[in-house]
Amino acid sequence: MKVDLTKLRSQIDAIDSKLVKLLNARTKLILEVGKLKQQTGGEIYAPDREEAVFNRVIGQNSGPITNESLRAIYREVMSSALALEKPLIIAFLGPVATYSHAASVRKFGASVRYEPMPSIADVFTDVAKGRADYGVVPIENSTEGAVTHTYDMFVDSELKICSQILLPIRHNLMAAGPRDQIKKLYSIAQVFAQCRQWVQVNMPHVELVEVSSSTRAAEIAKQEPNAGALAGALAAEKYGLTIHDENIQDSSENVTRFLVIGRKHPARTGNDKTSIMFAAQDRVGALHDSLATFKRHKINLTKIESRPSKKKAWEYYFFVDCTGHCDDARVKKALSELAKHTMFVKILGSYPNVNG
Repeated sequence: MKVDLTKLRSQIDAIDSKLVKLLNARTKLILEVGKLKQQTGGEIYAPDREEAVFNRVIGQNSGPITNESLRAIYREVMSSALALEKPLIIAFLGPVATYSHAASVRKFGASVRYEPMPSIADVFTDVAKGRADYGVVPIENSTEGAVTHTYDMFVDSELKICSQILLPIRHNLMAAGPRDQIKKLYSIAQVFAQCRQWVQVNMPHVELVEVSSSTRAAEIAKQEPNAGALAGALAAEKYGLTIHDENIQDSSENVTRFLVIGRKHPARTGNDKTSIMFAAQDRVGALHDSLATFKRHKINLTKIESRPSKKKAWEYYFFVDCTGHCDDARVKKALSELAKHTMFVKILGSYPNVNG
């Protein structure tokens, strides 16, 4: 048995040596691509190319490694290459160890630089002024609905949506001490709302205290005796807390959608989504005529959200997600026709229609 084990480990070592050489060869080619992009003014991060790579390697996967694991491996391979091409800075809605941080790492990997921002507006500002290359902001939760401040920021911003991230939200009960000694439970209002039934059944007599972030809740739980927190696993790792109960959210389908914002939207992939905003004309049937445009051109609408314009009472902006890329012929025709029924139309971005 010892001989067999030594032989197998020797074979693994030989494969590792080949992998290191191949990864470095791949990275050298990527650096050459990066030089060409910089010469032509192209973006270093290319969501369309990223998705093509993921699809290609997953299509070649015959196991036993899972597609999810293979995607995670290639995420870090591409993250390290991005960091070598250009030191990327990713601004996100902070603080560190929040779900926005987790979504950012899920998209860009561990090798780039992350900057927590105190507000969604600060994320937009840092990207617009070039202090960050990209920003990550929440746009909606499957149980709690839209993040209205993000929608409002797009009204005056020229930034584009260049990717999306769908992050499954997994809340956990954590504490520094034993579970049965928890007297106070800290978290944010949204997390308490998403775990309402679980808390009522499992910790009905515990005092609930709202704080500014789930990370702050974990920090307090680390410092305060008899305190616990509801937060993500990243917060438990950061503050060295014990996770007593996992996945305690009431809905198993609790997902938050995040947007990656940048200065340009990516090229077509063949499986894309376009986000737009428009203001309907002040006449009977204007909104109906606007939305009917997409039906005539056989374009599927996946979401519509309205927000007050804040410029005139009872005037609204409408935010729409539809399938297709703004460079697709059908989408171009639909948007051109839409302009006839609206006061203005603004393309917020076209980007790969994937889970990210």
